[in-house]
Amino acid sequence: MARRGPRSLLHGSAGRNLGLVIALVALCVVGVATAGDRFASVDNAMTILRLAAVLGVLSIGMTFVITAGGIDLSVGAVVGLSSVWATTLATQTLAEDTSWLVMVGCALAVGLGAGLLNGFLVAYGRVVAFIATLAMMVSARGLAEIIANRQTQIVRVQSFLDVFQSEPLGISLLVWIFAVVAVAGWFLLNRTTFGRRTVAVGGNPEAARLAGIKIRRHTLYLYALSGLAAGIGGLMMLARTTAGSSTNGQYYELDAIAAVVVGGTLLVGGRGTIVGTVLGVLIFSTLTNVFTQNNLSSSAQAVAKGVIIVLAVLLQQRFADRSRSTGSA
Repeated sequence: MARRGPRSLLHGSAGRNLGLVIALVALCVVGVATAGDRFASVDNAMTILRLAAVLGVLSIGMTFVITAGGIDLSVGAVVGLSSVWATTLATQTLAEDTSWLVMVGCALAVGLGAGLLNGFLVAYGRVVAFIATLAMMVSARGLAEIIANRQTQIVRVQSFLDVFQSEPLGISLLVWIFAVVAVAGWFLLNRTTFGRRTVAVGGNPEAARLAGIKIRRHTLYLYALSGLAAGIGGLMMLARTTAGSSTNGQYYELDAIAAVVVGGTLLVGGRGTIVGTVLGVLIFSTLTNVFTQNNLSSSAQAVAKGVIIVLAVLLQQRFADRSRSTGSA
């Protein structure tokens, strides 16, 4: 059996992650050089992590879908819908009379329901994932506007805020949630049959079917997982903004896809990395913070994100070509 040398390791996942770490460190150096102590403070580091938390949870769910060769354009809208549904007068009144867990259950149920509907349309309705989730994105955003009557719904359940705005060990609960979801996602993708099946479905669906994997059912589970992550994101958004709004999570689906792709998950499926996704999320959150600290426009930030995404896709193609040429050698 041939031994893998240092160069072959650098061309694999370790090399990709090392590149992301270097990019993240370079961004931090730029931040320190341009904003000084304002960037280097512990408070600012916590701000970056809180900013990354919601997007990070969505991106973990998106990683599974993209690894299997799918796409989910609806997660941002589902964040908005779940935050609105969890803050309606009826939901909050019931939560005040019973427990704040009512709001949690409502948001998670909305996210899971949307994900199941997406999965059913894609797996059993044979609707192209792009179209099915695009329809869900438009519908969920519209339904959120109808329910909220285009108004912002303030969180009145203090016990909910007390829990979700708490800081165990001095770190925001939102960051802890992100960390737990990331660890659970890594374990699910890398250490379970579910993860191996996800990679197999994305790599070669026909071979996966012949191997006995129930493709349709597995696809349903994947979109349900993505929807559940969006429901968790809706709860985190409520904690961060203290309000349910149809605009919550706007464009988050694009940022999540970008973070997943930059992290090294192949858009065509067959390879996924949770560690890379987390690093991708941190890169984008740090980039946003650096631009904010230096009072640079959001337009310039959007251009920078676009350049990063294009470079990541070009690198993906290069690695894919190299893998194919190595495999055929």
